[in-house]
Amino acid sequence: MTSQTPAGPADAVIRLLDLREEALDATEVLAAVDDPTAGGVNLFVGVVRDHDGGASVDHLDYSAHPTALARLREVAEGVVRDFEVVALAAVHRTGTLQVGDTAVLVAASAAHRGQAYDASRALIDRLKAEVPVWKHQVFADGHDEWVGTP
Repeated sequence: MTSQTPAGPADAVIRLLDLREEALDATEVLAAVDDPTAGGVNLFVGVVRDHDGGASVDHLDYSAHPTALARLREVAEGVVRDFEVVALAAVHRTGTLQVGDTAVLVAASAAHRGQAYDASRALIDRLKAEVPVWKHQVFADGHDEWVGTP
């Protein structure tokens, strides 16, 4: 589902956006934001943890609305407008994930480390708040819950 929208001013900066059922690769995401003009690169790795709210997590199931990739592009374009960045990348898993699996990767490169940190933080925070990717959490005792659904 790699982003294939028409070329625009943010396209030189937004290097990789995707939703995938396959395992995510931090090396790919870092390579996407590699640039000789960048003095700082920040990578955030979101991993499935073994607990939530005091309960033991067995696994997660992520599902995405058909508009999720387009919404991710809008979020990334907003980060490009709001922060001085050289490059951005974001990839989110869908499907069933086990404890320890990588669920999301976001990266930002910028001229300076502070700019890279700020843009990366904004990208992950906005992605989690605005992109319709839903988490179904299944606990070790068999109960389950949906997290972050409307």
